[in-house]
Amino acid sequence: MLSILRKAQLKDKEMRVLMLGLDNAGKTTIVKHIMKEDVNTVSPTLGFIIKTIDYKGYKLNIWDVGGQKTLRSYWRNYFEKTDSLIWVVDATDRFRLEDCATELHGLLQEERLLGASLLVFVNKTDVAGCMTHDEIREGLKLDEIKTHKWTILPCSAMTGKNLQEGLDWVVEDAQERLFLY
Repeated sequence: MLSILRKAQLKDKEMRVLMLGLDNAGKTTIVKHIMKEDVNTVSPTLGFIIKTIDYKGYKLNIWDVGGQKTLRSYWRNYFEKTDSLIWVVDATDRFRLEDCATELHGLLQEERLLGASLLVFVNKTDVAGCMTHDEIREGLKLDEIKTHKWTILPCSAMTGKNLQEGLDWVVEDAQERLFLY
């Protein structure tokens, strides 16, 4: 409730977007594509990167945090004041889908993320043999999520497919939940 009041008082329509997922899911590539940067030279994020974009009258502060197993225990340092969580899934990584689900559901139990909405970006859907929308939805047990408003979108960080649609959903959700004008 306090975050709603805080947002209603802001002159700048500013949002904190936390982008998480397992390593090699494509988080940084998605951010680079959104920022219109070169997506052909991406290296693993060994900490975090913050990018700010003006999008449809909103200032989105996107926190891209590394997903290596050794960094995941530090994720909780980035939860404060998160308005929207973007969870990125590698649609080609069948082997780690269960780990991906476990990490996601663990995050959703965190008290500081309770007010955040959830966008699941299923990345690499342009790669032959990737998992289907239903496989991902079932594997991540998304239908069990009752604590957060969520949606799932297939995307491609390389081509940009559905990245704008995802940001549209994040902004529309914020308009409904956070900004009162």
